[in-house]
Amino acid sequence: MLQDMLQSRRKKLEASLNEGETVIIFAAEPINYPAYFLQESNFFYFTGLDTPNAVLFQIKYKDKLESMLFIERGIPEREVWDGKKTTVAEATRESGIEKVYYLDEFYDKISSWLVLTRKCWINLGNRQLLSSPNRAQMFVSAMREKNPQILYDDTSELLRKFRAVKDKWEIEQIRQAIAVTREGILTIFSQARARMMEFELEAILNYEVYRRGLRHFGFKAIIASGINAAILHYIENNSKINAGDLVLLDVGARCNNYSADITRTFPVSGKFNGRQEKIYSAVLSVQKAVIAMIKPGVSLIDLNKRTEELITKELLDLKLIDDEKDFRKYYMHSVSHHLGLDTHDIGARDSVLEKGNVITVEPGIYVPEERIGIRIEDDILVTARGCEVLSASIPKEIEDLEKLCGIQGGRK
Repeated sequence: MLQDMLQSRRKKLEASLNEGETVIIFAAEPINYPAYFLQESNFFYFTGLDTPNAVLFQIKYKDKLESMLFIERGIPEREVWDGKKTTVAEATRESGIEKVYYLDEFYDKISSWLVLTRKCWINLGNRQLLSSPNRAQMFVSAMREKNPQILYDDTSELLRKFRAVKDKWEIEQIRQAIAVTREGILTIFSQARARMMEFELEAILNYEVYRRGLRHFGFKAIIASGINAAILHYIENNSKINAGDLVLLDVGARCNNYSADITRTFPVSGKFNGRQEKIYSAVLSVQKAVIAMIKPGVSLIDLNKRTEELITKELLDLKLIDDEKDFRKYYMHSVSHHLGLDTHDIGARDSVLEKGNVITVEPGIYVPEERIGIRIEDDILVTARGCEVLSASIPKEIEDLEKLCGIQGGRK
């Protein structure tokens, strides 16, 4: 089934390329302990392989897509240190690509094809000013003199339309990532206590995810208590949680490289105070209204515009602002992004929704002067006539949160 799916993806790519267009995708490089290897998203999308340092080369020639895969050659003397490399037979079986060679054959095998190439799509990525070039960037630099006729562009521009619409298998991976993330969140709800450290909650999350067979996260977990929750990208997770604090969890496990992205905010002592409840209710009301809008034909711009209107009204009602133009003081980000192989997937920020898109909806209100930051985020599948909240089983109603956080069990 997986091979058939990969072949179908390569067929769609074949149909979208012009004669003489080439696609080159460099796999991720291996990393050292303590992190686990995570494959480059576009390479995984077309090969299904977790093989590091490999290269996928594809060219449209005579109305057919020629695909070649290049992998590291195993060195017997190194196997006792590094383990065995992926073999040609294994790479062929798992990817369905018949022409598999070794990396030391790469330039010899592709040189004649590059003469025919007019445009090359390659995973260049973003070059930081002081960073070293990646393998794709070094390849382009080396080829400009040898093949000056080639125009280069980043693969994300080409593959956006493919990856934005998820197939059945992809949706199942996201469902599983959400299901495992849910277990971590529920365990945190039940075990969190005042005077714990934020990183203790992160450890609970990690344990619950790992013990269910997933080893990757879509991003560094945000475990933010009190005023820390008003910092959008807080990742230190090193503060003590005070009694009465709200704790914001922005977390997401990966399943077969596909990511969940869930945010919940809960009272560590088991009960929202009056002000916390009002602000939480405002955010939840906005989120529900925006989710209700989602269907094919609606754009992310539409969702953002409506969110800003609703948040502004709530901020006025909460007496946090007097002028509607000041809403950005307490709400600074967009409400949605595409979700998939990358947590912020390559679907465009101004895209019009269509069936098969998976997006987030994550409004928030952040009031540092009151030590309050509240965000509620769910993962949404766009269906033929509306949407499905994939993370609907993760509680977010005030009554449910207070019950799960132990208030009825007498915890203070």
